[in-house]
Amino acid sequence: MTTLPGTTAEADRALKARHRAMWALGDYPGLADDLLQELGRTLVRASAVAQGERVLDVAAGSGNAAIPAAEAGATVVASDLTPELFDVGRRKAAERGVELDWREADAEALPFADDEFDVVLSCIGVMFAPHHQAAADQLVRVCRPGGRIGLLSWTPEGFVGQLFASMKPYAPPPPPGASPPPPWGSEDHVRELLGARVTDVAAGRRTLTLDHFGAPEEVRDYFKARYGPTIAVYSSLAEEPEKVAALDRDLAELGRRFYRDDGTMEWEYLLLTARTRPARVPAPR
Repeated sequence: MTTLPGTTAEADRALKARHRAMWALGDYPGLADDLLQELGRTLVRASAVAQGERVLDVAAGSGNAAIPAAEAGATVVASDLTPELFDVGRRKAAERGVELDWREADAEALPFADDEFDVVLSCIGVMFAPHHQAAADQLVRVCRPGGRIGLLSWTPEGFVGQLFASMKPYAPPPPPGASPPPPWGSEDHVRELLGARVTDVAAGRRTLTLDHFGAPEEVRDYFKARYGPTIAVYSSLAEEPEKVAALDRDLAELGRRFYRDDGTMEWEYLLLTARTRPARVPAPR
């Protein structure tokens, strides 16, 4: 395990254990199937994954990007801190006729060699690692010189970014040194994290259009039942019914803000691709 400055190994283990447990709550694989399948395919296409390439999907969950990468003919490793998500991924991969290597791994301390992969992907995954620079350094380290990095992350201003903003006043404070996920949806932030170690950066904001929900309140109830971070916040309020009621109201209002008259929602994300430089550039300090 890599211990980050200002933390202890025990504190880091405890933090990662909480993250692992959080993502095992609810039904993230079901949520991904219901709402997010388009995103994995979009990232694989944008990253130009090709036959015979070796691909790593970081924070892969149940394989939303890893499985399409395997369907493109790549040899794929799907890694995640929460291996409880892998069983669903294995079933989905088998149904679609592809094989992947599923590996438990911390995005901030990947158990892979330097320069091991042609393409390194993360689809709304690495953004949830608590130490952004450490995670970005790992993405670059395991990608070969001249290889490609593809990242898809929710923007701070979009629905999911605003979901986290709405939950923040009710959630326990993060430990020292931990950063929230939404900045990964800012191009400037990701460029700063990757620094001079990459070139040919292409980035743009896009939207995912959904018609899954019949009313704004259904959005709140769906996340409350299925999404680990939301479930964890509600669990922390179990002895505070007034705060539970207030969070219910705030999330219903968030649903109304993003719910359109035609019954659809637009969720904004940042899609960013880059190429690692042929000559290694030291990580920023």
